[in-house]
Amino acid sequence: MSLRRRLAPAVLGLTTVAVLSAAIYRRTQKTGDDAPAKDAAPAPLVQTSASGTFATDVAIPVQGTRAVRGELVMSVSAAGQAEAWQKTVLVAQVTGRVTSLPIREGDAVRAGQTVAGLDGAEYALNVEEAEAALNDARGKMREATLLDDQIDDAQVRSDRQAAARSRSGVEAAEVRVRRARLDLSRTRLSAPFAGRVASLKAVPGQWVRQGDELMTLVSLDPIRVQVQVLESELAHLAPGHTATVSFAAFPGERFTGRIQTLNPIVESGTRTARVTVLVPNPGGRILPGMYARVSLEARRFASRVLVPRAALLERDRRTMLFVFDGSGTSGTAKWRYVTPGLQNDSVVEIVSGVDTDSVAPGETVLVDGHYTLIHDARVRLVDDVRSAGGRPD
Repeated sequence: MSLRRRLAPAVLGLTTVAVLSAAIYRRTQKTGDDAPAKDAAPAPLVQTSASGTFATDVAIPVQGTRAVRGELVMSVSAAGQAEAWQKTVLVAQVTGRVTSLPIREGDAVRAGQTVAGLDGAEYALNVEEAEAALNDARGKMREATLLDDQIDDAQVRSDRQAAARSRSGVEAAEVRVRRARLDLSRTRLSAPFAGRVASLKAVPGQWVRQGDELMTLVSLDPIRVQVQVLESELAHLAPGHTATVSFAAFPGERFTGRIQTLNPIVESGTRTARVTVLVPNPGGRILPGMYARVSLEARRFASRVLVPRAALLERDRRTMLFVFDGSGTSGTAKWRYVTPGLQNDSVVEIVSGVDTDSVAPGETVLVDGHYTLIHDARVRLVDDVRSAGGRPD
């Protein structure tokens, strides 16, 4: 009897454990049956609007601009550098000491203005000496023809005058006078055109020889930019076409010029030809040697629907944009797939596509603050996204 009492609690404990284990097993089996199979396909995604995913109480600041129907100008881009429209190196034409230098490097000079002077004393003496020799030769000629007035035949008088002129040395003396005067005039250097002094190498008191470089004179208005253009693009360019030029020295600033010439020779090694562009430079800000990026007007296409390049985005490997739908400055952003056509550096043509939408001229497309938008997002048009507290793209 005592043995039975001792075994009763143990049997009761084992029974309780068995019951609990069976219950846990049944619950586990039921949960596994109700769960989806591991390899089952996920449920298809459903495109939802902004109003169905999160609260749209706050309108997102965006910037927009209207699509237009206009002329699309295609351009050709190339790199080059600024060069002086006119440039010349002034050299000493005679030997002598520099006695005057009335200019400094960077000075503007007029055409014909004296920019340097050499000691002309010796050359002035040469002129006097040549003139004295000429007078002496003329005296000898007069002596040789003193009685020619008594000759009646005009032809005979003319022949005697020519012979006497040659024998007396008058002709050679006249040449020496002209040469001496020319050398004297060359002691004064003048600017051949209006420009600015560059690379000044002479100093007062310096002894220079004929041919020594004294300074460089450059004309900076207009400035010239030369670029190399591929032969395939050369046919679309012509003298007079507009050129937009930007310089590394002036970030964000653009200058407008014109194509002046097209070199008719294509270089065999690069298959390019030289195109020369002239850019007005009245203030002389653009200096020779500055690096330039040039956009040359090539072809024109009329009546195209155009939007800014900034309006286009890529989602799911497709091109799309957002169109503003609303009144005033408040509305929603409508997602629209589009097909881009021709484009230049600033605008893109929107063309009709089989499975894409178009954009009508006058519709407002979003160009800033739109990168993270979704369909039907509430937006408000502002002039500047950053100042309105938004995140510029």
